[in-house]
Amino acid sequence: MPTLSPTLELACDLIRRPSVTPVDEGCQELMMRRLAAVGFALEPMRIEEVDNFWAHRGGDGPVLCFAGHTDVVPTGPLQSWQHQPFDALIDEQGMLCGRGAADMKGSLASMIIAVERFVADHPNHKGAITFLITSDEEGPAHHGTKAVVERLRERGERLDWCIVGEPSSTTLVGDMVKNGRRGSLGCTLTVRGKQGHVAYPHLAKNPIHLAAPALAELAAEHWDNGNAYFPPTSFQVSNLNSGTGATNVIPGELKAVFNFRFSTESTVEGLQQRVRAILDKHGLDYELDWALSGLPFLTQPGDLLDAVAAGIKTVTGRETTPSTSGGTSDGRFIATLGTQVVELGPVNATIHQIDERVLASDLDVLTEIYYQTLVNLLA
Repeated sequence: MPTLSPTLELACDLIRRPSVTPVDEGCQELMMRRLAAVGFALEPMRIEEVDNFWAHRGGDGPVLCFAGHTDVVPTGPLQSWQHQPFDALIDEQGMLCGRGAADMKGSLASMIIAVERFVADHPNHKGAITFLITSDEEGPAHHGTKAVVERLRERGERLDWCIVGEPSSTTLVGDMVKNGRRGSLGCTLTVRGKQGHVAYPHLAKNPIHLAAPALAELAAEHWDNGNAYFPPTSFQVSNLNSGTGATNVIPGELKAVFNFRFSTESTVEGLQQRVRAILDKHGLDYELDWALSGLPFLTQPGDLLDAVAAGIKTVTGRETTPSTSGGTSDGRFIATLGTQVVELGPVNATIHQIDERVLASDLDVLTEIYYQTLVNLLA
């Protein structure tokens, strides 16, 4: 087997630790040991069942944070994998295979190696470099980055720029970066009717019949036009449940689960009011149980986006495309500190899939991009 680069050696070491949410399996200890060796002050933060850590090196001046997660999603059926998910091997096509290769242990390895090299080359760099790492990004995310950010906010920590290592690239590493994300607002709608016999509908109230026109109107509603950075807000019903299991019983209740992915053109309060207005118009007896997963955030062109784009250009010769597409990430919590946030990582084609993999050489390219971004901002 050929000698692996430092980035690939570390990536393999991390992948071989089966850190399914919220278990960390020593990934953070390994990272902290590497960071301590190059002068970082370390602060482990175990919150409830979740391991997190905050690391800091440097003094006054702008603060650049590398953020990410050591946890991975479950593997699914092991027999479906071509190679075992935690073996971390490079196949004949040069692909690093394993759960977390793309999302996001490859990025974590690239961050560590880039920072080690930068500190060696620039021991008296400007400002500060920090790490914010959690083991609860793929799960409920209550006691991970969100909770750490609240602690940082309470003590007035400065955080100017943040690079989140989420797999942002589509075809070639660095071809796309995320400079924002839509908000996510979920809801469980309960519509109450009256249970009865299907042969006597006049003695019952069918919540399915009552709710259907309202749900159709919600699905057809135009919520906003989006803007130059965000697509229009979308509404999707993801679950619909009613009935007793019997074919001759009109149910007494219907539950519908829906979600908004919303742009900065809409607000939580505005969406909630419009939903209630439509439901009220249809005369429904209902309850709404809302769950806000995150507000939309946007990093406008500026120091961070410019430095990242220039780093990608220097290393790959390519222009990058900023985008706000995709789901949510922990960037939504970090952005509440007033921080410029960009997500930059490897190709995302196989994330959360059986046989997750990433081109091994891409991680070395990513390391160079992170290094060049550090040079652009703090050298």
